[in-house]
Amino acid sequence: MSDASINASILREDEASFGDYFALLKPRVMSLVVFTAFVGLLAAPVSVHPVIGFCAILFIAIGGGASGALNMWWDADIDKVMKRTKGRPIPAGKVEEGEALSLGLALSGMSVIMLALATNLLAGAFLAFTIFFYVVVYTMWLKRATPQNIVIGGAAGAFPPVIGWIAATGSMSVEPWLMFALTFMWTPPHFWALALFMRSDYDDAGVPMLTVTHGRRATRVHILVYTILLALLAVGTAFSGVGGPVYLAVSLVLNALFLRGAWKIWRRDEDDSEKDNFKAERSFFKLSLLYLFLHFGAILVEAMLKPFGLGGW
Repeated sequence: MSDASINASILREDEASFGDYFALLKPRVMSLVVFTAFVGLLAAPVSVHPVIGFCAILFIAIGGGASGALNMWWDADIDKVMKRTKGRPIPAGKVEEGEALSLGLALSGMSVIMLALATNLLAGAFLAFTIFFYVVVYTMWLKRATPQNIVIGGAAGAFPPVIGWIAATGSMSVEPWLMFALTFMWTPPHFWALALFMRSDYDDAGVPMLTVTHGRRATRVHILVYTILLALLAVGTAFSGVGGPVYLAVSLVLNALFLRGAWKIWRRDEDDSEKDNFKAERSFFKLSLLYLFLHFGAILVEAMLKPFGLGGW
């Protein structure tokens, strides 16, 4: 085999595939954005034409993906040293930083303009603000500046149901902000549980997560406190316009399990955690994924039952 053919083979192996560019959009995070925005859209007290609804969710998803690409562009330096992120397209050498920046900016502009045209200007403005908040306020500022990064920055991931509601109604009300608050309060215990068993990653990258700046004992206390506050909010939402008996039943079970998990984490010390490889913390983290999905799923069920006179109170 000649040197030219060897070099060509190496170049082909190093070329970015469609999957690499798609990975820049953080598809797992995008799936949460799509689902919560979809619930916000359908929970709104108005009917939405299917085509408009599809376009709204599509452009919200693209906006969420654009935020992910810009986040990966900015965080390329720390992604290289974190075990959890070093396989991402930029640190893996599949995609250039400039390509991620260009993709993120192009998709941001397109998603905002198209959402505004497909639905209304307020929805487009909220999507623009969400992208700005996640990329500038959280990624560029808070993430590396304060242990409250995930608390305040969690607002970015909580906006999609509000955007979905506004896309449907063109206005605001209490209900979408309750969905916002549900995601906002869920975010800290979810990520702090992850940080408990991934602490070395944040240490190596110099990210001031609570586990790094205040220690694991303080993090365990914060998880319990936030979980108690989250449970009160989540159960209370059952008696709002987006709640109902189905939501209440689901919420009571989930919050009992979540509180039990937070209590276990609070009671444990580091020796216990090291012995079983953070079993309780890992279980709590996995439960947290199901927790948010099922709460929004219950809101969706209530919305789908209302036309038949069965949802709500």
